Amino acid sequence: MTTLAPDIGTDTLVAHVQRLVECESPSTDAVALARSADEVATLGEELLGVAPERITLDGTPHLRWRFGARTRVLLLAHHDTVWPLGSLERLPFRVEDGVMRGPGCFDMKAGLVMALHAVASLDDRDGVTILVTGDEELGSPSSRGLIQDTARGAHGALVLEASADGGALKLERKGTALYEVVVAGRAAHAGLEPEKGVNATVELAHEVLAVAALADPARGTSATPTAAGSGSTTNTVPASARVAVDVRARTLAELDRVDAAIRALRPVTPGAQLEILGGINRPPLEATASAALFDRAQRLARELGLEPLTGAAVGGASDGNFTAGIGVPTLDGLGAVGGAAHADDEHVLVAELAPRTLLLARLVADLASGGTP
Repeated sequence: MTTLAPDIGTDTLVAHVQRLVECESPSTDAVALARSADEVATLGEELLGVAPERITLDGTPHLRWRFGARTRVLLLAHHDTVWPLGSLERLPFRVEDGVMRGPGCFDMKAGLVMALHAVASLDDRDGVTILVTGDEELGSPSSRGLIQDTARGAHGALVLEASADGGALKLERKGTALYEVVVAGRAAHAGLEPEKGVNATVELAHEVLAVAALADPARGTSATPTAAGSGSTTNTVPASARVAVDVRARTLAELDRVDAAIRALRPVTPGAQLEILGGINRPPLEATASAALFDRAQRLARELGLEPLTGAAVGGASDGNFTAGIGVPTLDGLGAVGGAAHADDEHVLVAELAPRTLLLARLVADLASGGTP
C-alpha cells in the first residue's frame, strides 16, 4: 500500500473542520447528532467516494467505512461534543494568526477530518476501517461493543483524539470506573423525634471518607467522590442520599482493587442500607499497548522530515482504552495539536494539520501493509 503525493492542503482541511464544527453535535441531543452524522457521512463520501455504513444503537448514530474483507488497521474518531446547542453564537468558528477556534474543533472534529483525508490520500485502502462514533463524550455506552467488534484481530488501532501538550502522542491512558453509592435511611422529624430516624446524610459522610481513602497517589490511582445529594427538607432526618464516584487507575489490577473495595462497603449507621451502582467503564491503555506503534510513528516522522515525536501519559480515557483492553496495539493522540479541550479557549494550531495528516496517512499505509507492529 502506498500513499498519493503529500498534497493534503491546509486550506481544505480548515474548511472541512469548519463544516463539522458549525454542525453542532452535543452528545445528549438526538436530533443534533443525527444532523451531524449526516454531515460527516456527506463529507466522507465526498472524500472517499463511498457512503458509510450507518449503525444506530440506542438511538445514537455511528458511521463506519470498511475497505476490504478484513480490518487490519482501524481509525477511531467521534463526532459528538460536550458543547450544547447555541455555543456557536458565543464562540463562533474562526481562524486568527494561525490558530483555529470553535466548540469541538480540538476535541475532536479536526481529528475526524484528518482521518478522512488521510485515508482518502491512499491509492490502496484494502484493510482500512474508519469508525466514527456518536457517544464518546458520554463514556461510549452504546458504541463500546461496536468498537471492540470492529477492532478485534486488527494489527493496530489509531485514535484521532487530540494530542497532549506540545503535540505529544498519548502512550498511556488511565482506566476509569464510575459508581454511585446510594444510601437508604429512614425519615423522622428533625426537631420532635430525630432519634426515630436513620440519617442517610451521616451514613453518606462515612461512605465518602471510605471511598476517598481508596486512592493511592503513588500508583496513580484516584478515587474521587463527586456530585452528592441528600434529604428533602431542612427539618427532616434525610431518608436517602447518594454520591457519584470517579475512579482512575493506570493498571487493571488497581481498577479491580478499588472495584472490590467499593462493592465491599458496609453501612456504619445502624439501620442504614447501601446500594452500589456502576462499575469499571474503560480498562487502561497501558504503555505496552502503544510502544511498538509509537516506534513505528517515530520512524515515519523522521523519514518525512517532521519534528521528532514525543509521548505522554494522561489521566483522561478514550475509546482507545477499549481497543487496548482487548489486546489490539493502540496509539492515541494522533489528532489535532492545540489545547483547552472542553473550554472556551479550545483551539487548534493550523500549521500542524497537514503534516500530522500526512504522518497519519503514512502510518495507516505502513501498518496495513506491514503486518503487526
